[in-house]
Amino acid sequence: MHLFYTPDISGDSYTLSETESKHAVKVLRLQQGAQIQLMDGKGHFFIAEIEEAIPKRCKVRIVEKQAVERRPFSIHIAIAPTKNIDRLEWFLEKCTEIGIDKITPLLCEHSERKVIKSERLEKVIVSACKQSLQAYMPELAPLTPVKELLENATEKNKCIAHCEEQEKYLLKNIAEEGDDLLILIGPEGDFSLSEIQLAQQNEFMAVSLGESRLRTETAGVCACHTIHVMKQ
Repeated sequence: MHLFYTPDISGDSYTLSETESKHAVKVLRLQQGAQIQLMDGKGHFFIAEIEEAIPKRCKVRIVEKQAVERRPFSIHIAIAPTKNIDRLEWFLEKCTEIGIDKITPLLCEHSERKVIKSERLEKVIVSACKQSLQAYMPELAPLTPVKELLENATEKNKCIAHCEEQEKYLLKNIAEEGDDLLILIGPEGDFSLSEIQLAQQNEFMAVSLGESRLRTETAGVCACHTIHVMKQ
């Protein structure tokens, strides 16, 4: 059954957005009476029947609603956007498929990319959410200076992954202990020493993702998957 994203759905009837309407009627050639599946990204799936198959405003009637319980912990990854934007999009796609609650692009001292197009990144997240049947749409925060995030983070477990030689905890052990978890992933040039020191002052734990030196986007996906595996 074809799936459509309907973030503002309410009541027993709904009109798909122009983009989703065109996809349903023009691309998929769905007709009146056809059944489709909807998702609001807030924990609900719907079965709907097409009432008016109009390319710019496809109207549907809700016939069934299903609520999905949210997992008892949240995953927040703050990551420095990569110079090659395709790599950041790959990270967003894969972590959305695995399951993530919030993504914050970080602006760091060594950042090679200091501008992002949030609209494009949101589309990547929506597509991945639909593909993987995730009931909850991850939140994409604005590009945030790392100092601001370090000083205002509220998660119970706060971690920073960096390449400096110092004592570190294994992320898999941290993931077992608490509920909500925030992990920071730095840019290609890593976090600066002053950023690492500021993280320590704000009670961030230094963590290791293993022996290999990983690319930024790979580290992000590895962290997300590790948390899921350890919290199953």
